[in-house]
Amino acid sequence: MLPLKGIRVAEFTNIASGPFCGMLLADMGAEVVKVEKPSGDDMRYWPPVTEGYSENFASVNRNKRSIAMDLKSEGDIELARELCRRSHVVIENNRSGVMDRLGLGYDALKELNPALVYCSINAFGSDGPYAHRGGFDLVIQAASGIMSVTGEDDPVKCGVPVSDFATGLYGAFAIASALREAEKTGEGVHIDASMLGCSIGIAALQTSEFFGTGTNSPRMGSRHPRNAPYQAFEASDSYFALAAGNDKLYKDVCDLIGREDLLEREEFKTTSLRAKNQTQLAEILAPEFLKKTAKEWIDVFGDAGVPCGLINSYERSLSHPQVVHSGWVQPMTLPNGVETKTFGSPLRFNLESPKIRTMPPALDEHGAEIRAELAKPV
Repeated sequence: MLPLKGIRVAEFTNIASGPFCGMLLADMGAEVVKVEKPSGDDMRYWPPVTEGYSENFASVNRNKRSIAMDLKSEGDIELARELCRRSHVVIENNRSGVMDRLGLGYDALKELNPALVYCSINAFGSDGPYAHRGGFDLVIQAASGIMSVTGEDDPVKCGVPVSDFATGLYGAFAIASALREAEKTGEGVHIDASMLGCSIGIAALQTSEFFGTGTNSPRMGSRHPRNAPYQAFEASDSYFALAAGNDKLYKDVCDLIGREDLLEREEFKTTSLRAKNQTQLAEILAPEFLKKTAKEWIDVFGDAGVPCGLINSYERSLSHPQVVHSGWVQPMTLPNGVETKTFGSPLRFNLESPKIRTMPPALDEHGAEIRAELAKPV
């Protein structure tokens, strides 16, 4: 099922958030033409590099075609404008004003293509006091508040670049929504997807806590401000995660570890009280969890319906039985012929994920054929 089949996307993006947004649309069937500078997307040079080809680049650029353009050249600018005229969507993640100066901004292109859905992915927004500033994922995690609640003591960023990828997700969702309106009305729209806004947007629990109490959420490591026991615990051999997020699950945990006496403790009677006194509760539970291995606790709690899990490396998560069952890890051939694997779309339609249709492209792999297509009148 490819719901975006027939949609053409012109992608003027680099590194992560923009390419990820384009790949999400490509996974759903859109024809994505990736426009790269003559030296290519900077991520093409990020390790791991396998026989000259970056697997980082491959992970966010499948199902696309590549054309290299020199946007300082008048001829290539005109070619880019023609591509946009024939496209349903443009995605760009340049600093604010760059595309306007090139004659490829929304105001210029909507004159050529009134139904165009144009998505600008940027650090802080297309206008406003910070619009001129750039920002990588680290900077946005800091500015958005994510780093203020991550880790234990010192500021740390989330190990996964959540600001980059959350913005790509918001962008793809907005594009898919706007396409429906453009199809009905013939009118396009300029979507502004800022990494700052999207990063704050996914922090609904933290922002609502501030609005409700006037206080900032503290760093809590793996713990939860409103539930307990809800954190990583140490077993006899390694750590595991336990999420007993309501009264029934808390009772099940106490029964399973033989500590029914904790159910009578006034300071642990309700979810709110357990959250308030979670340090004390964790100190009581810690010695109990050292009595078995992490796997043994997973079996005990999992069989009883208490949410729990091993703290997996990516090696282990990618071989998780549910991942294997769902077929999310797919083979992929790099342009140099090297066989590798990638994590495909985690979405399933009628229990089947979209397949990888084409490998991530070599730089300008499709340049000649795209130029030929754009030379033909429509």
